[in-house]
Amino acid sequence: MESSKKESSTVSTPHKSGGGFTHLHVHSHYSLLDGLPKIDELLNCVKEAGMDSIAITDHGVLYGAVEFFKKAKAKGIKPIIGCEAYVAIEGMTQMRPNIDSARHHLILLVKNEQGYQNLVKLVTRAHLEGFYYRPRIDEALLTQHAEGLIGLSACVKGKIPRLILNKEMRKAEETALKYQEIFGQGNFYLELQHHAHIPEQEKVNEGLINISKKTGIPLVATNDSHYLRLDDAEAQDILMLINTGADLNDPERLSMKIDDFSLKTPEKMAEEFKEFPEALENTQKIANLCNFEFELGKAKLPHFPVPDNKDPDDYLKELCLERLPRRYEKPSKEVMERLEYELKVIKQTGFAPYFLIVQDFVNWAKDQRIVVGPGRGSAAGSLVSYCLRITSVDPIKHNLLFERFLNPERISLPDIDLDFADRRRDEVIEYVAQKYGRDKVAQIITFGTMAARAVIRDVGRALGYPYGFCDKLAKMIPFSFTLNDALSKIKEFKDLYNTDEQAKRLIDIGKKLEGVARHASTHACGVVIAKDPLDEIVPLQHPTQNDQNIVTQYEMHAIEDLGLLKMDFLGLKNLTIIEDTLARIYKVHNVSVDIENLPEGDKKVYKLLQQADTVGIFQLESDGMRRYLKQLKPSEFEDIIAMIALYRPGPMELIPDYIARKHGKQKTEYIHPKLKPILENTHGICIYQEQLMQIARDLAGFTLGEADILRKAVGKKIKELLEAQEEKMVQGMQKNGIDKKIAQQIWEWMLPFASYGFNRSHSAAYATISYETAWLKANYPVEFMSAVLTSEKADVERIAILIEECKKMKIEVLPPDINESFMNFGVVPLKNQIRFGLLAIKNVGINAVEAILEERKANGHYTSIQDFISRIAAGNASRNLNKKSMESLIRAGVFDSLEERNKLLNNLEKLLEHARETQKNKGNGQKGLFDGFTGFTATLALAQSAPASSHDKLTWEKELLGLYVSGHPLKGFRDILQKRCLALAKVSETAVGKLVKVGGVISSIKKIITKTGKPMMFLKLEDETQQIEVVVFPSAITRNPGIFQENKVVFVSGRVDARDGVPKIICNEIEEIIEKT
Repeated sequence: MESSKKESSTVSTPHKSGGGFTHLHVHSHYSLLDGLPKIDELLNCVKEAGMDSIAITDHGVLYGAVEFFKKAKAKGIKPIIGCEAYVAIEGMTQMRPNIDSARHHLILLVKNEQGYQNLVKLVTRAHLEGFYYRPRIDEALLTQHAEGLIGLSACVKGKIPRLILNKEMRKAEETALKYQEIFGQGNFYLELQHHAHIPEQEKVNEGLINISKKTGIPLVATNDSHYLRLDDAEAQDILMLINTGADLNDPERLSMKIDDFSLKTPEKMAEEFKEFPEALENTQKIANLCNFEFELGKAKLPHFPVPDNKDPDDYLKELCLERLPRRYEKPSKEVMERLEYELKVIKQTGFAPYFLIVQDFVNWAKDQRIVVGPGRGSAAGSLVSYCLRITSVDPIKHNLLFERFLNPERISLPDIDLDFADRRRDEVIEYVAQKYGRDKVAQIITFGTMAARAVIRDVGRALGYPYGFCDKLAKMIPFSFTLNDALSKIKEFKDLYNTDEQAKRLIDIGKKLEGVARHASTHACGVVIAKDPLDEIVPLQHPTQNDQNIVTQYEMHAIEDLGLLKMDFLGLKNLTIIEDTLARIYKVHNVSVDIENLPEGDKKVYKLLQQADTVGIFQLESDGMRRYLKQLKPSEFEDIIAMIALYRPGPMELIPDYIARKHGKQKTEYIHPKLKPILENTHGICIYQEQLMQIARDLAGFTLGEADILRKAVGKKIKELLEAQEEKMVQGMQKNGIDKKIAQQIWEWMLPFASYGFNRSHSAAYATISYETAWLKANYPVEFMSAVLTSEKADVERIAILIEECKKMKIEVLPPDINESFMNFGVVPLKNQIRFGLLAIKNVGINAVEAILEERKANGHYTSIQDFISRIAAGNASRNLNKKSMESLIRAGVFDSLEERNKLLNNLEKLLEHARETQKNKGNGQKGLFDGFTGFTATLALAQSAPASSHDKLTWEKELLGLYVSGHPLKGFRDILQKRCLALAKVSETAVGKLVKVGGVISSIKKIITKTGKPMMFLKLEDETQQIEVVVFPSAITRNPGIFQENKVVFVSGRVDARDGVPKIICNEIEEIIEKT
């Protein structure tokens, strides 16, 4: 079996410690309940104290093991991997309330490879089989997996200390001897700690010393460190308060403030244990015995079952040549040479199994009609990936570089990250688990850490500070700022820190907690695939006890360090939209669209892009992007690639130049003629990392492998690296006949571009999805918009924007109907119409909708309200439909084709009564849905009622669907609005700074309180043409406070503002329109 770890070649060399003491019982912040030190801080403290080795023993987990090992080795500190295990009082599978919630502690330290594998087994089984409040092992399991481990008796919560405290000395001695037998002679130690303020500790120490004298089991000194320095005790105590939710003043709460649980110096430990020098010396003896080392950086690819036992490289070449004609009818010499080159590099790196694994599950997904993205990241630069259908972007045609993906001069496992339709991503993961074995596939853990804003609120809550004070302090911190950033850059925050004692205490504690791991969860897309069972390599667990998925205890960087294959299976909503659109096209038109082979240069697509009609189009629908598209007027695919690369902070400032040069309004100049063929496509602007690499190759004679190293150096901005690369680059250009002064000029010109250059392969792949979604919108608008609406069904505001877009596209969106609607938004065949889905109605759950649709499918359309009630009540469906959901269906207009809304609402009790009696009559005994209604009516006679007004109908639609569907509240105000104000659609950036008067209905109100304590509002005002935001400052509110209510029809006078590129109105005056004309 190929192992993922090995013992160092220097294992046999005894470890000599300069400090004379090693801490062997230490908790980091990965002891999520109570550990404070982050790994870097812990190791720095070890260095400062003059120690050169340390163990990490977090509660029941190995979360930090790889990070700790890697960073300790970098600092010249010997890392000892360990864990403080929880041992069940009897069997680990017993879960008796009030009995098995108790457990004992036991320190386990790894000596060697066998010990590591055993500890991984123990930790994994504790989580997957023994979890009851905490992950537990038992002595039977420990006996099976004790080889290669050293055991310490732990703190006062250990089994032996508990027996001593219970005055069961004989049993304590027997247990100590039992553990010595389990671990083997010389591998079990009795753990002394010095905690003078914990009375039990002294009794435990006395008992342990006596047992040691009687049995010869050695002693060892530890301190059960949970923080680094004594002045960290308060911060650690606050951390426990945050995690337990306890009250600061509760005398019974969990706390460690009673004594010193810091990382004491060797001198302090020597002083405290001067009577037991052997307990100190044994820390060194143990450190010398613990010589396990991870093997980092070596790829350990899973086995791919190659047919007929062929060599993986030969089989990969065979597949490429077999599939090449599907990509190129007549492959050119350039294509063949590129393919040979890539296959040679893949063979040299040993990565053939990687490509075979990926192509297998990608092709399986495509065969299942799961839409797979055209590529992500640099993988689109590989011709092999393109031939195998892993990607669908032609790297030759789009001038993409293989070396940006896999550099033969700096070999590391490349990333092939993949996008799948988000609804079906899990099907692909399931296929991989079945193919390679469930014990070899897992998702990856990730840790939520305490960020600056959250830490201020959490610490403040734990300290009992007023919410308003903590919230005010937290809101001063800009997003992505650390507390130190805020103190150095935000004057108001710094002033409060310097003048307010409460704020100072809160921030000081917050700084110690900031960045501490708070909880574990599942990484959004990471999946690991291993050659051997994972529980021989990495510890595993469930993300939560309610989630039965299995995740690694090591986060993604640690998984990569171990050389395991980590894949990112990303779910992309836009691919689900494509999949749903294709299904609708097939159903309505009986046409199968091959999304990977759409016609290029479609005039409808470029017209749509030039007009910036890009709502719903991947990557191109933000307001800023649409503004630039109108100016750019894209005419080729290259423009889409460029805009995706440029529309980011930094390079965004180059967009006006790109547009001006495209349209000949600005001259394109090159410092040297050799730059022209590289930069011509992008009008002389260096947009892509690949262009930087080509410049290094063509002007300075770099290989593309060397050019990729240059790219990384420029991106990292490390001075020493840059200086070395500058010298190499300038000299290379001189050798190629470029004057030194020009060469220096080119280097200086390159640097700013290179620092924010974008990966062209990624941009080309994402531009492909942009083109695909634009093509679908331009050619099958109804089917596309129906799919987009469905994907956004949970977001009312977004639905409103999309329906507004449908209106512009002359697509009618019809209200929900009991006989025409499906679960989601549906296409009305042969008409330019989309019908609302039943699931879009508030208060109507998926079970109710499924029941209605299943009954309709089985027995045909509902002919009357009585028919609907009788059929739903007679089946099992009735339990899924209650009074509230029935009322919502009526008000949303679902039954308008059967009966008038108000009539149904006023007869609702009678309808429910009829349903109840139908149930009883059918004798199905179902209860719950229409309980409380008695009496029986053979036929249903509804009392007459005045019809609902148009205003009521629209109000209900707004409430339940999020927008007006059957009409618009401004219909009766058209004349007055046309005569007295400007239509919102005519308010554009050209009106910025001008005074305008507009009118409409207030569709939503967001109210905030300013720093001065006064109210300020943001209104959504809409007319029949568009929506606009209206900003209302306190002075305008005080003039007419009663007018600010949703659904009121108003005139607004004010100045147009477009600071962020989107026009809005700053309100000066507002008045209600009372009468319709």
